[in-house]
Amino acid sequence: MTLSHSAHWGAFSADWADGELRVTPHPRDPDPSPVLHNVPAAVRNAVRVARPAVRRGWWEKGPGPTDRRGREDFVEVGWAEVLDRLAAELRRVHTDHGPTAVYGGSYGWASAGRFHHAQSQIHRFLGMAGGYTQSVNTYSGGAAEVLIPHVLGQFDAVTRSVVTWDQIAAHTDTVLAFGGMALKNSQIGPGGVSRHVERAAMVAARGRGAEFVLVSPLRPDLPPEVGARWLAPEPGTDAALMIGLAHTLMVEDLHDEAFLREHCAGWETYAAYLQGRDAVWAAEICGIPAEEIRALARRLARGRTLVTVSQSLQRAEHGEQPVWAGLALAAMLGQIGLPGGGFCYGLGSLGHYGRPRNAVPVPTFARRPNPVRSYIPVARVADMLLHPGEPFSYDGSRLTYPDVRLVYWCGGNPFHHHQDLARLQRALGRVDTFVVHESVWTATARHADVVLPATTTLEREDIGAGGTDPLVVAMKPVAEPFAEARDDHAIFAALAARLGFEERFTEGRTPREWLVRMWERTEKALADRGFPAPSFEEFWAAGEHELPPGPDDGGVLAALRTGAPLHTESGKVQLASEVIASFGYADCPGHPAWLPPSEPPSAEFPLWLVSNQPATRLHSQLDFGATSAAGKIDGREVMRIHPQDAEARGIADGAVVRLHNDRGACLAAARVTDEVRAGVVQLPTGAWYTPATETDPTCVHGNPNVLTRDVGSSRLAQGCTGQLTRVQVEAYRGSPPVVVAHRPPPLG
Repeated sequence: MTLSHSAHWGAFSADWADGELRVTPHPRDPDPSPVLHNVPAAVRNAVRVARPAVRRGWWEKGPGPTDRRGREDFVEVGWAEVLDRLAAELRRVHTDHGPTAVYGGSYGWASAGRFHHAQSQIHRFLGMAGGYTQSVNTYSGGAAEVLIPHVLGQFDAVTRSVVTWDQIAAHTDTVLAFGGMALKNSQIGPGGVSRHVERAAMVAARGRGAEFVLVSPLRPDLPPEVGARWLAPEPGTDAALMIGLAHTLMVEDLHDEAFLREHCAGWETYAAYLQGRDAVWAAEICGIPAEEIRALARRLARGRTLVTVSQSLQRAEHGEQPVWAGLALAAMLGQIGLPGGGFCYGLGSLGHYGRPRNAVPVPTFARRPNPVRSYIPVARVADMLLHPGEPFSYDGSRLTYPDVRLVYWCGGNPFHHHQDLARLQRALGRVDTFVVHESVWTATARHADVVLPATTTLEREDIGAGGTDPLVVAMKPVAEPFAEARDDHAIFAALAARLGFEERFTEGRTPREWLVRMWERTEKALADRGFPAPSFEEFWAAGEHELPPGPDDGGVLAALRTGAPLHTESGKVQLASEVIASFGYADCPGHPAWLPPSEPPSAEFPLWLVSNQPATRLHSQLDFGATSAAGKIDGREVMRIHPQDAEARGIADGAVVRLHNDRGACLAAARVTDEVRAGVVQLPTGAWYTPATETDPTCVHGNPNVLTRDVGSSRLAQGCTGQLTRVQVEAYRGSPPVVVAHRPPPLG
């Protein structure tokens, strides 16, 4: 029997043949993601967590700080026993230390389903349990998520649908893509992607005569079909290049003074900053010749131009600056709000950007508000654990790190997302208890005290839906739960029963009854607007329902051109911000600026490492799947290096190499290619952290976050800076260790 289902990287159907799970992309998807081939491995795999497992020291000696996390074996225990102990520990922490001593982590992409959405489930539970310290923003976009509301307005309203792929195909003459628009990223979207339209839209624009200019150290950041002109500046210097382009527009009178006067604030301040920062100045910083910068600026001033800034640019020190400078460059061209023109942050970085919003809301699961106001920017978790009670700056406020004693993670893998993993390991050693819901033995699970086996999306009912994807999918279970695994809702309901609020948590509903309730909202919205509105039973039987699209009209940025105000301090595009200037942050002044890195390459560590998102999986999910495994060499993640840098180090294609800096080291397999800039190596994130031995933290699998810096983008946003760091690379001597990342730990 063929069953409908969905994942973040695509809608699909699944069936069994000769004991093997087969996955077939949705028939209307024109460009399915190869990551779907990872899915079958999720059902029955040796690395699945079969039963509740507890670190021996925590079970036998009780909670408390320790350096044994990640180094000690686990004992398997019964569900009733572990839930009793865990409920008692939650009571103890709340009673002795207060609700802010519980950190509800759960940062991750566990499921495209809207009911079994791990973050919604854990935050509902912890909120009802009395409150918790939570995180704000994301690792992917932390710097932009704070900056953009200051300078352009409400984040989602000015990013997701203001420029669409259909507009680009029909209207755009020049796409200037800082950081590119890699298809590996736009394949993926929260709630699922039923139709991957990005490649076709770019090819259509190219066929109409549009020119694509890729600004990136990596050539594959735009698909080869668009024939992009490739500019490869020094990593981290995009803001300087943008400023040099802006200076040329200004001095050659190519800027739109009317747009700047009517729709922007702070032009005079920014124009004063541009003085003297010309193309020659920019060339010395970024490595692109001055005349090429001038010629590009002149090209931008002709026809319909779109300036895009990928998420990757702001995942770095001073990551706010290229976003702001890119916005200022687009504002000077005067095309913000025009179809296929202006500025778009994040286009191509996620699959839910560049599409019209659905005309009606999709089904979602209701959270409950957190009764305490205690939070940190998500990427500052290790700082919080290492420095309780210490102050820190964030978006104009002076906050204090809480004293967290219990960390509860559900649906995520901080040993993938976070930077400087040795520091993270030390930080987690400070807490009394670390709890994880997990379906497989990730590095995070191996560092936990309590590991509760969770079902995968393939083992439960749900509804897959995203706000800019028209297809709502009935996600039907294709396999029975593995061993003793339970879904997150069932685990939290059992804990809630022990803590006295099960009825409030479940509201007396089964998961199926919750799905019916969630669908009713969408059904009513469809009926109210005169669209076909199937009942839940009809929807479930059909396996999917297509929602009507909303208008593709440019949203609030198009409305800006008619005089509608933005949600900024002036109601206009902020080319300078008095509010940000008033914060007094030297690392984020009141206008776009070029700020040099505090840790550039050196004689000891002469190469830039770009640790971007992988092409063969979503973050670290299903690293053991077929597509992910096929992208490795002898089970090891692949590092790309320019022939010039490889020759200087005696590195052959396919050889094992050691990357290192003063934070750590990892091994990888070399791929020698001219698709990376000289002086740059690229190693994607997501290989499961696998230390060589208990005393040697070298990751033998190839996780770059043993090397990356754990510092904030600036005091404004405190965003993740994991995209860039400096390293040395050398050929590995001797017999490389076998990678055992996908084997379970010792279980007693």
